[in-house]
Formats: sequence, structure tokens, C-alpha cells
Amino acid sequence: MVANDLSRALARRLRRLREGQWPGLRITQQQLSRALGVSVPLISSWESAGGTPRVPPLHRLEAYAAFFATRRSLADGVPRVLPPAELSPEEREEQRRLLGELSRLRSDALRALTAEPGKPAQRAGPPADPWHFPDGGRITIICSELPPSAHREVMRNVPDYVALYRFADLDSLFELYGHLRALNPRSPVSLRAVKELNADDLTNHVVLLGGPDYNDMTASMLRRVRLPVRQVSDWNGEKGPYFEVEARQRYHPVLQQAKDLLEDVGHFYRGPNPNNIERTLSICNGMYARGVYGVVRALTDHRFSERNAAHLRARFGTAAAYSILTRVRMEGRIVLTPDWTRDSYRLHEWSMPSAAD
Repeated sequence: MVANDLSRALARRLRRLREGQWPGLRITQQQLSRALGVSVPLISSWESAGGTPRVPPLHRLEAYAAFFATRRSLADGVPRVLPPAELSPEEREEQRRLLGELSRLRSDALRALTAEPGKPAQRAGPPADPWHFPDGGRITIICSELPPSAHREVMRNVPDYVALYRFADLDSLFELYGHLRALNPRSPVSLRAVKELNADDLTNHVVLLGGPDYNDMTASMLRRVRLPVRQVSDWNGEKGPYFEVEARQRYHPVLQQAKDLLEDVGHFYRGPNPNNIERTLSICNGMYARGVYGVVRALTDHRFSERNAAHLRARFGTAAAYSILTRVRMEGRIVLTPDWTRDSYRLHEWSMPSAAD
């Protein structure tokens, strides 16, 4: 398929959704624009297969998928996008299926628009969203566990026990798990603690949440990939724990009166899985849980994820592996999503060229 055809496939699919998703019910551009909160000309530009197609941002495709996942989007004659909590399990599954399809078409369109005219569009290369795995492979999230002393006694000894309470970084896990499921509907996504792992888990696409203090697999993988960035848990030191770059520069979290976190340091790594080079290893860690959450949000928050993903593509291209050390700023208990297009957020960047470079 040449680049022009591939770049227009998304536009044609969006129009087919509007005109034929439900037999006997044709949605107008005006109805759809009202549901999505955008203008009619913008809807028309996304559906246009002539000239240079306009590719919608990912969060708009999320709204498309939610809208066309259920006829209830037109209940009482008022078009709207139902929130996830109001969707049935079947409707949520249809939303995930649609979003996965639209996301793949969007990735193809973005790559096709940069291809040379008349030449085949390359499906290989970094996807538009780093959390989209087009090969459909299984994904294993390995999450840090809290030490036994941190488990609430009441949750261990009563019938109301909730298994997820044993995990650290629950904010990050909740955010990332849903994002992975939505973007990879053909890929089973599993959550594991280190003690539950088997060989199959470690040869999938592996995502590690949390630093080496609580996640032994993060510690193990960091030793194997040999990054110039090292996480040092010097909790009793004069300035506390830090990330160290090439044994020279140290980056500490910023605290007020030793208890209020004003700024954390987070680290994102992506490279081949050492246990299976045809799959990936991703690490999201920080000195504190807020740093982990900030790194996850950098690539899931629809207000920032596209520009951050674009920065990764522009900065690292086809690198075999890369990492970015980032500030994660706070306002009270609120984590502010890092903007990697701004120099003030990026503390250190590193990449390993691919064999083809």
C-alpha cells in the first residue's frame, strides 16, 4: 500500500463509522460534532480522503470509540459520549476494540504522511504512541509490592481483603493498565508481582513500575541494560536519595521541611527485552511514587502525551534503546504532568543507536 492510500484509510474508516456503524441509523456530522464538542468543519476535515488528510489527536479517537461503542450515545435524541463508568462490560470491550483499530490506522497515517510520494509506507518504526504494540504480543506489568509492615492489618485478616492493596504505585498502575488495554485490544495484559512471575511473563513486552527498592525485577533489569543513570536509595544521606548520571551529576527530589514533596525525579526507559529481543522492556520509576506516576502520565495524559511522544520520536528516532530523566513537579498532592518539549523538565537523555544506524 502506497503512502497516500495508507494515510487516507483512517479518514475513510471514520466516515464509515458515522454513516454505517449501526444499520438503519446514519449519524450526521452535526450530531457527532455536538457529542465530541468540536466544530462540524473539523469533523469533515478528519473524514476527508482528498488532498492531505488531517489526522485527529488520540484523545479524539478515544471519544470516537466511546461514542460508537453503544447506541445509547443517542439516548433521548441527545448525542453524547458516555463516561466509562456508564458503559456495560460489552460496551467497554467494543470501545477497546474500536480504539485499538483507530489507533493503528492513526499510526499508519502519521507514518505515511512523512513517506516519499509514490513509495510504500513503512509500517515499521516507532508507533505514534509508545504504549501501542502493533505486533499484538502479550504485555506483562510487574508492579512493586509494599513491604509486609506497610500492609494494613485489617485488610489481611477480614473477608473484605482486597488483593491490590499489596501493590505500591496504585495510581500509576490504574492509569497505565487502562491505557494499555485500550491501545492494545488484541494483546492480553497481565499484572504480576515478582514472586508470581514465570518464564512466559518475562519474555513478553515487560513494563516495570517502581524503583529497585520495592521491585526486585527493576533492580535486576537495570543491572542488565547498563544505563548511565543509576538510582541511589541513600535515605539517610544528607540530601537523601537521588538519581546519578555517569557517576558525576546527582538529581535529588525537592522536599519542604523534610516531609512535603515539591518535586520528584522520574525515569523512563524503553529498549529490547533482554529475555526476548523481539519484545520490549519499559521501566517507569521514580524516587517516590509521585515520580513514577508523573512518568506514566507523561505518555497517557492526552493534553501532553502526543507532544511528549513526538519529542521521543524526534529525539531518539530509531534508537535501539533510550531513556529520559525528568522532573515531576507537584502542587500540593497534585502531580503535574511533565512536558518533555520544555528543557526545564528534561534532566538527562540517553540513547543507544540501532544496528542499522
